[in-house]
Amino acid sequence: MTIAKDKPTVEEKSTLEELVAEISRFEAIISEWDEGQRCVVVGLKRAIEDLHKEALTRLIRTVKQESLEALRHAVEDEVVYGILRYHELVKPPQAPLEQRIQTALEAVRPSLKSHDGDVELVAVKLPDTVEIRLIGNCSHCVASSLTLTEGIEHTIKAYCPEITHVVAVNKTKEADLSLTSPFEGTIEDRCVEVTRVEKIPEWCVLAAEVDGQRVILWRKGDKITCYRNACTHLAYPIDMGQVSNGIITCPFHRFKYKLETGECLTAPELPLESYPVRVDGNKVFVQVEK
Repeated sequence: MTIAKDKPTVEEKSTLEELVAEISRFEAIISEWDEGQRCVVVGLKRAIEDLHKEALTRLIRTVKQESLEALRHAVEDEVVYGILRYHELVKPPQAPLEQRIQTALEAVRPSLKSHDGDVELVAVKLPDTVEIRLIGNCSHCVASSLTLTEGIEHTIKAYCPEITHVVAVNKTKEADLSLTSPFEGTIEDRCVEVTRVEKIPEWCVLAAEVDGQRVILWRKGDKITCYRNACTHLAYPIDMGQVSNGIITCPFHRFKYKLETGECLTAPELPLESYPVRVDGNKVFVQVEK
């Protein structure tokens, strides 16, 4: 059994646009209601969505048994894919690991080049190790360990959560960490003390305010992340959303975010806005000013 993939007709596009416009109209009306009324609507919406997800799960299971090829063709439709992504029934495509590492290195290069340095990828040693080489002034600078830890390693882990070890293969001697790295002065000098580590409940979020900016902090062991307290869908606060297995769900429109990386599981192009975090002893500092 095969299904031919046809382009949406003008009528189908018109119907889809009308449906989206209708949803937006109701969302605008509900946004004017008080919190109690919105909670009732959110509860009803959640119950309907849970019913739809169960029905879609059973449908996918049946179609997969009959014809996996038919299911693949169905998911190629952008509307079908969007709905299945919303219900977390299909996974978003992810760039290859090496590509994401290179993207991370590109993000730190401007800071390194301002000090006549650079970095290159040497090897990826699965499952969790990356080897890099510091180039130019960074290769012999006594602050290279600080550069590696504060800039390159942090950035690689942000883009590639599966990486836990970043090793500089040309490191020849222990660096004097009291000296300045290219990343000092650009991040740490603008950090503001927000809270203490023990006040952030593990696997939960803590709402706070930094220089007038509302944020949420999340902790898993020694790792702490910080994001703007706003769903990237309609900017509603998400600190009251349900947190389960490191994923927070917006209480208003059910957008889901991975708190370890900020990735939006509902719409991958809309990740949470993140802020750099620094821990000094038991104090947690956040930088909201760029």
